[in-house]
Amino acid sequence: MNNPFQITYQDKDDSELIAQAREGSKSALETLIKKHQHYIYNVALKMTLSPFDAEDVTQEVLIKVITNLAQFKGESNFRTWLYRITFNHFLKMKKMWLEDYITSFDQYGKELSEMEDTELSYIEKAEMKELITEANISCMSGMLLCLDRVQRLVYILGEIFGIDHTIGSQMLDISKDNFRQKLSRARKDLYNFMNNKCGLINKSNPCRCDRKTKSFIKAGWVDPKQMKYNTSYLKKIYQEALQKAEELCDLTEMEYADLFKNHPFQEKEHHKKLFTNLLSDDRLRNLFNLN
Repeated sequence: MNNPFQITYQDKDDSELIAQAREGSKSALETLIKKHQHYIYNVALKMTLSPFDAEDVTQEVLIKVITNLAQFKGESNFRTWLYRITFNHFLKMKKMWLEDYITSFDQYGKELSEMEDTELSYIEKAEMKELITEANISCMSGMLLCLDRVQRLVYILGEIFGIDHTIGSQMLDISKDNFRQKLSRARKDLYNFMNNKCGLINKSNPCRCDRKTKSFIKAGWVDPKQMKYNTSYLKKIYQEALQKAEELCDLTEMEYADLFKNHPFQEKEHHKKLFTNLLSDDRLRNLFNLN
């Protein structure tokens, strides 16, 4: 399956699928949705931090895209058209509850500092391995919320998924220089926080994922019975991202970006549920004469 974030992505198949979907082909519409849904969902997950919110947002976006397919005349790249709609929705959607809870790096750092550190025994670390990973992903995802929405989206695209500034600027409808500047600022802000706070980046920092895991469980950030992030998945983000992101600033320590890229790329069964929900929408059924 073509990665839509790659420079070499070809959208010929998209055009064929669109034409078939307009003629009422349910399978063509499903293939078109499946082709892009996982990328939309994974960016939405990083934007919202909530799998449940990310599912809802993905469905909202796809309904908006599909109901506007008739307006796509093929005069531009379908990928650019689709993701402009997608990312514009991400930037203008209603504020998610976690965005009110995590508001800045200072506030988030204070929250982490006030959480009790608990040293785990060797046996506890082994037994709680999955929960420690969940705590790690949860904490790092929270860092993204400290960025404003534009910075967050640019960072997710440019650093985590490694999108080229040419593609990124087209998708966000901004200049290449603007994309590079926003990415450079986001990288610096996030790196400075992690360098001053996170023990994964700076070994002199006392904050460690395993020491915070029990506090995360107590605070409700990690649910041992229903993990949000470290659940069954097939691959990691770095397997879907470009091999090397552009070097846009002079940071000497860039390993922190690899930590984000090592997070799960979620596919699971969400597509089947999503497509079933989409087909129940009367607007889509009537628009494409689906039976």
